Amino acid sequence: MPKPNDAELIARWQHQPAPLLPLLHAFHDRDGFLSEDAIRAVGKGLGQPLADLFGTVTFYHHFARVLNGQQAPRVCTGTICRLHGADALLAALQKDGATAMPCSGRCDQPVPVLKGNATWAGASAALLRPSPVSPLPPPNPAQGRQLGGFEECVFANLRQPHNDTLAGYRQHGGYDGLQKALSLSPAEVLAVITDSKLAGRGGAGFPTGQKWKAVADAAGTPKAVVCNADEGEPGCFKDRALMDHDPFAVLEGMAIAAYATGSSRGFLYLRYEYPETMVLLQRCIDDAQRAGLLGMDVLGKSGFTFELHLRRGAGAYICGEEGSLLNSLEGRHPFPRNRPPFPVTHGFEQKPTAVNNVETLCSVPHILRRGAAWYRGLGLNGQAGTKLISLSGDVQRPGNYEVPLGLPLRTLLHDWAGGPRPGRTIQAVTMAGLSGGFLGGQDLEVTLDEPSIRGKGSFLGAGGIMVFDDTRDMVAMAKEAMEFFAHESCGKCFPCRIGTQRLSERLSGAAGPGTLAAWQNEVVDIGSVMKATSACGLGIAAPLVTGSLLKYFPQQVEKALAARR
Repeated sequence: MPKPNDAELIARWQHQPAPLLPLLHAFHDRDGFLSEDAIRAVGKGLGQPLADLFGTVTFYHHFARVLNGQQAPRVCTGTICRLHGADALLAALQKDGATAMPCSGRCDQPVPVLKGNATWAGASAALLRPSPVSPLPPPNPAQGRQLGGFEECVFANLRQPHNDTLAGYRQHGGYDGLQKALSLSPAEVLAVITDSKLAGRGGAGFPTGQKWKAVADAAGTPKAVVCNADEGEPGCFKDRALMDHDPFAVLEGMAIAAYATGSSRGFLYLRYEYPETMVLLQRCIDDAQRAGLLGMDVLGKSGFTFELHLRRGAGAYICGEEGSLLNSLEGRHPFPRNRPPFPVTHGFEQKPTAVNNVETLCSVPHILRRGAAWYRGLGLNGQAGTKLISLSGDVQRPGNYEVPLGLPLRTLLHDWAGGPRPGRTIQAVTMAGLSGGFLGGQDLEVTLDEPSIRGKGSFLGAGGIMVFDDTRDMVAMAKEAMEFFAHESCGKCFPCRIGTQRLSERLSGAAGPGTLAAWQNEVVDIGSVMKATSACGLGIAAPLVTGSLLKYFPQQVEKALAARR
């Protein structure tokens, strides 16, 4: 079959919603890279200035700009993969033109390698094997409350066979939540979600019912629902498990959100590093469309139309921030937006928009089916609901776990995940992927909920926890974390752009004083400016890495400084 020409590709996408990313991907897939001629054709077809378009294209990590560049291996060199030999694997694949990529959201399958639109994984070049599907979460380590354990919500049906098919999903209550929602008024659906106390599971923790009501009440149409599936926080891989093994739950949750908010269109923004998930999701969207679960008059509900569009990112951590994501969808340079106004009133194309992450949306059908009180009761000590934790690093049973909010961290680490390797002890964990910095010492006695963890100067966030045993150099771990933030800073504001670089230099020894007291003063001063003046959460969170390093491991910092003198 002949490849489509430029005009055919442009005609396919130029009149579609959010056309830039899919059009760039179409050229990228056809040619194996984005040539200057391709960029010129896209700019002309979409009426975008060439200089702006070139700046946007080159901002993303994964758009290759040299012939056959798309096929060159990209090796994950995230924190956990480096513990499993990523640097050696990258060196071994240099002959094939391999390049490093930041954490690719597969910390339970180290070391992942992208080749074109396929994923491989292995500890060495000789052991690389195709790895298209996320591992299933371990069996629930604490069964239902009647057995003295805890009940799952979003993982409740995920391990069922054929759950990634529409027929398999419907065998276990799939789309009963949407059916229930459509038997209520939008206001009644909003009341259920508000009463459940469901809060955003992507990191911010904003009450979902409150967000949806703001969209419903806002003036302007067409309104939109956006699923943020750009799971870019290092150490987080929970959303990929949901999309691979329970994809229709995401679609059902989006449809319920659309009905509650009065939205007629939706966008599922998927991170680039999940190419096989992209294929699966598109198949599920097509199946749902044919079954009347998307499109015009959903499930026979006259007047309820919800058109859902799948869009693939191109590699940029900052696109996990909702303003950057919306700009990316619109074909703009993906800088964070100034707020206010907020997306609930000025979101996609400046119209009211509800942006929620995968885990949040997957919780919604269960809440509609089983009730707000049921969901609230899943938590412990007054906390409502559950949270998915992506656990990786120096622990015997890494993987995704659904925990009741309020569960002691030590229960998860030692009772559920088996603790550290024999003869070793845990000296630190990260919180919120990397964004929450480290916890160590007596602060490992926290419970897994925001009040407890924020009381220690960190936050739970998206739920990525990396474990480091007593063999690890925590200064080196902090250096790797700060280098990631420096690499991923979008550059919009100078406190973050420069601050992450200066903190990286001080952690590496490339700059900074040689005594602990002076080093601490400089690092704290830089971090204070970043927290007070950065434009988005990246610059605010990055100093938690150095701050927590000083809090828990001043002796290791002193040792590193002494070795440099």
